[in-house]
Amino acid sequence: MGNEFSYLSELGTEKGDLIKGLQLVQSREGYVSDDAIRAISKHFSIAEAEIEGVLTFYAQFKRTKPGKYKICVCDGTACHIKGSILIQDWLSSALGISDGQTTEDGIFSIETVACLGCCSLAPVMSVNGKVYGKLNRKSLLKILSDYRKMEE
Repeated sequence: MGNEFSYLSELGTEKGDLIKGLQLVQSREGYVSDDAIRAISKHFSIAEAEIEGVLTFYAQFKRTKPGKYKICVCDGTACHIKGSILIQDWLSSALGISDGQTTEDGIFSIETVACLGCCSLAPVMSVNGKVYGKLNRKSLLKILSDYRKMEE
């Protein structure tokens, strides 16, 4: 843990910089780990429990390491009407995880998002920013299969 979070020194040590510190860690690490909380606690001289409170208050912060392939399922109005709930169910069933979780092998994670801005392609999801639209069960399972093959 020593120098792993040395980039925190880019920030001041004032309590008012805590959010910036958490954002910096998440932008570098992809999430806020237990080790990061300890380093932030030390840097800002704030109790770890207080940092946990901030993390749980703000939805932008992730406490689970994202998968190599981050799947974002759109739940905007158009996607919701066109069956985004089914997309979420099929993903959960195929991967054995729910929204906000990462597979044990660290390959996939699922996150529901408010809108991906591709309403004409509803229902949609993205994998690491690449958008897949007009999804059905067959196309979704094929996409997952293609990503799995890349890992073999």
